[in-house]
Amino acid sequence: MITRKWAAAGACGLLAALAAGLFPAGAAAGEPAAKDSPKVELVLDVSGSMRATDIDGKSRMAAAKQAFNEVLDATPDEVRLGIRTLGADYPGDDRQLGCKDTRQLYPVGKLDRTEAKAAVATLAPTGWTPIGPALLGAAEDLKGGNATRRIVLITDGEDTCAPLDPCEVARDIAAQGIHLVIDTLGLVPDAKTREQLVCIAEATGGTYTSVQHTAELSGRVKQLVDRAATPVVTPVATQGGKQCQGAPKLGAGLYTDRESFGEHRWYQVDVRPGQELRASVSIAADRAVNNDYGVMLRAVTVHGREIVRGSEAGDGRTDLVSTGLRYPKGKADGEDADGKPAAETVCLQVSNSFSAPASVKATPGMPVELVIDLVDGPDGASDAASFGLGRGWWLLGVLALAGLLAGLVWGWISRWRVSVWRTN
Repeated sequence: MITRKWAAAGACGLLAALAAGLFPAGAAAGEPAAKDSPKVELVLDVSGSMRATDIDGKSRMAAAKQAFNEVLDATPDEVRLGIRTLGADYPGDDRQLGCKDTRQLYPVGKLDRTEAKAAVATLAPTGWTPIGPALLGAAEDLKGGNATRRIVLITDGEDTCAPLDPCEVARDIAAQGIHLVIDTLGLVPDAKTREQLVCIAEATGGTYTSVQHTAELSGRVKQLVDRAATPVVTPVATQGGKQCQGAPKLGAGLYTDRESFGEHRWYQVDVRPGQELRASVSIAADRAVNNDYGVMLRAVTVHGREIVRGSEAGDGRTDLVSTGLRYPKGKADGEDADGKPAAETVCLQVSNSFSAPASVKATPGMPVELVIDLVDGPDGASDAASFGLGRGWWLLGVLALAGLLAGLVWGWISRWRVSVWRTN
């Protein structure tokens, strides 16, 4: 029963740490702040394969145009929307020219629905499928300001302009720390197209959707545009240190970083007496990795003594691995120069045991999301972390002592029962 209570307490602490709404108002990193209007760019494949007539008895291009008209009508006024095409202009066989065939059809800005619809109406299936160059162009279109950014890619086939791998392009965009999300939609996709679009979406924290009907396409794009208009917590980009000394000092907030296979990253957090540090970390395996992997989050003192740790392992899945920890600091009498209780600098170490085949690129590193919260600590010592559960030796000693006592008592009872039996 005690173990269950401790486990429940730990789970509640981690959930509380993940709730961004608990962060102190004003200075908390990652807190929603006054932002520019959200930016969305729809990237539409206009390559020759869009002539296929397998969506509700009409061509893929006709279905896309109908969906675009419905989306433009439903776009919230506060969203600045743009449209970019790929494969819309060059019909020839010159690969070099075909792989440059991407342009902005309608600029990102205040939406003029009539003008945007007229631009979409002129499109006809034409050329190649340069997804990588189109994503680079869209990222450039969305540059500037602190607005929420989202690319919605609609295509019916995989990229035809390798070696510029669109999945690698998406990872490079994510590594820039501009918090640009790419959502992908596959029109009647085959297995290779689906695999590539899933990879692009996962690299930036986006979503992938397979589309078989016009209503599905328009409904999903509307949903994604609406999602861009919804206020969200924007993570703060940071870069962990190679060791605790000199590592960035973080407050309560949501942070993002990048970590290579098998790397350790360090961060510092000041915890005042009477506070409890709650931290969690998630690492996304945004590329193919080997089975058997894990992530660990440790809290240690500046002198290297471990305080508490959390870890999680996986096997055969390439998605997200998360873990967390809690550390309550007891109340003290000492004060700093400002008259506040003296803070303890806690070092947080984020480690992973991911590995990958030699053919998989190790750069940029995998995306890391770190959540830190500082709340009032527990009043009593009934909290699991107050007992030093994470340190290990306390629990081990208690269990060893309890086992020894139980063995002695059971042995005494057994001998007594044998003696009574012999006597009778």
